[in-house]
Amino acid sequence: MPPDFSRDVVCVLGLPFDAIDMAQAEAAVRRAIRDRTRCFFSTPNLNFAVGCQWDAAFRNSVLQSDLSLADGWPVLMAARLLGIALPERVTGSGLFERLCKAPEKKQGDALHEPVSIYFFGGPEGAAQTACARLNASTASVRCAGFDSPGFGSVDEMSSGQHLDSLNAADADFVVVALGAKKGQAWIQRNLQRIKAPVVAHLGAVVNFAAGTVRRAPPWAQWLGLEWLWRVKEEPALWRRYANDGVGLIRLLATRVLPLALYLRMHAPSPQALAEARVSVVHGPQQSVLRIEGAWTRANLRPMREALQSHVAHHQRVALDLGSVTCLDGAAIALLTLLYGWQNTAGLGWAVVAASAQARRSLHLACAGYLLGEA
Repeated sequence: MPPDFSRDVVCVLGLPFDAIDMAQAEAAVRRAIRDRTRCFFSTPNLNFAVGCQWDAAFRNSVLQSDLSLADGWPVLMAARLLGIALPERVTGSGLFERLCKAPEKKQGDALHEPVSIYFFGGPEGAAQTACARLNASTASVRCAGFDSPGFGSVDEMSSGQHLDSLNAADADFVVVALGAKKGQAWIQRNLQRIKAPVVAHLGAVVNFAAGTVRRAPPWAQWLGLEWLWRVKEEPALWRRYANDGVGLIRLLATRVLPLALYLRMHAPSPQALAEARVSVVHGPQQSVLRIEGAWTRANLRPMREALQSHVAHHQRVALDLGSVTCLDGAAIALLTLLYGWQNTAGLGWAVVAASAQARRSLHLACAGYLLGEA
């Protein structure tokens, strides 16, 4: 399905994030289950953000998600430095806990139906234990089945046998636990074959549900120390966190802080925002999308409508940013959604012109890939 350009998204470290809180994320998941509509959601954290700087396939998995949740204090910190509004940290494990704690629906009331879960992946025995524990401890979530495919390739894990077992369980929510990159790649590979409406890679959730790893207590989560607790529980993670920490320092120094300064020095006037223009011309083989002037979260409605008009024609896009004077995080995020859709649909993407201001904004926002930067 084409992206929903009405989403309130912002770009942080090159990735789009939905500006919603935990309650809104839970409502979106429950709505998808109720209506049986597709919701592939991602939970990018610092590890995602660092990895996505150089791994285009990994990055595209986030751009092509129906929902992207800010899972990680470093993401929120970067957003706040840039003056971007993200209401709160929305973790995949926290969202799963909310589903588990919601009351079961009773006859005659409006409470939620139980959610059926299918675990795919995790260490040997963890998914089976998680299923047994969930079914014995809560009426809000029912484990419909599990599959522990081992440590094979994405191709090996995408066989008809695995998908047939998954679909036979008739679950509402497939929780994938294969490691972030492999898990996202597996979802992308098989999304159209999965009948469950909700799919997400929530790597640690199966271990938390199985009781083999304890999640950080609320005080550690509130202080932003959940990563330290994870290292205590799983010492092998220290190398990943160390590498991510180095990556964060580099991104703050070379991208986030320079972009924050640039945006403050070049904030557009109300008149400039009012004069911004966008047009889309549909040809026989491609749409030419011309964006002019200053674009921020305050004046994005015409851009949303133009992007929606383009995707409705299912064409290659030629993007003209030659007259752009400002692009904030919300405007860039819409372009990342368009880029993700063009790649998903195999339609092609080309930027035929870009002003110096557009190039600098996109580069500092870690979204230079929109311009063809490596």
